[in-house]
Amino acid sequence: MTDARGNAHPNGGTPARHTPGTPCWVSLMVHGLDATEEFYGELFGWEFRPGPRQLGPYVRALLDGREVAGIGVLPPDRDLPVAWTPYFASDDADLTADVVRSCGGTVGVGPLDAADTGRLAIGSDPSGAVFGVWQAAASPGTAVTGVPGAPAWNELTTFEAAGAAKFYTTVFGYDEEPAASADPDRVTLRLDGRPVAGVHGVGRAPLRDRGPHWTTYFTVTDTDDAVGRVLRLGGRVLAPARDGDHGRVTLVADPEGARLALLQGPR
Repeated sequence: MTDARGNAHPNGGTPARHTPGTPCWVSLMVHGLDATEEFYGELFGWEFRPGPRQLGPYVRALLDGREVAGIGVLPPDRDLPVAWTPYFASDDADLTADVVRSCGGTVGVGPLDAADTGRLAIGSDPSGAVFGVWQAAASPGTAVTGVPGAPAWNELTTFEAAGAAKFYTTVFGYDEEPAASADPDRVTLRLDGRPVAGVHGVGRAPLRDRGPHWTTYFTVTDTDDAVGRVLRLGGRVLAPARDGDHGRVTLVADPEGARLALLQGPR
């Protein structure tokens, strides 16, 4: 799994702006910020610093001093799911929001400024899967990938892959490629010739209480060891570890129920 995001500066400086359409950030909204920081700090070695005040109680997660994710607090008066949300880069969040609406999606938050770091919107595709749009200013987004503790991949689980892929292709300019898999209803979204995200259609299979949704994969050194830490820290295993084309992966949930996948690359 590779993507089209900008690489970190070799001397540890600010990374280049992400190509529009690139998954560039992931954010989690929770009820208990302190407990969530403790869980992910122990699981991935993250440290935290305050984020933009416009987003309410919010922190940026740092890995070796570089930003990898954001965690905020859910408004107490809104019944929203606790879930990781991927953000896709845009040169103009307002224009992208308009395209989302014109393609049958909805925009529930924004576009709005996040201090001087950028401009964001949060929307959903026609099936209801939630995603974000990020127009960078001072902060391009995730500053490091491909190392343990950093996001590695995002995959959409939905009812039918082709229709969902068409929406994202129209909004973000992707090319589509049927995934090389025994499961026929999979599509890989590509940008400038490189894979950036996956779409998995499950047909009429039940999606439980989640509905269509995005899942973020995080790199780990050893999947089985990471699963042990998840359990010790109060999380749950949702699917047993399995070996696939890209390595060993398992689906887990944190103590508040947010789902994430742990990916150990092939050795």
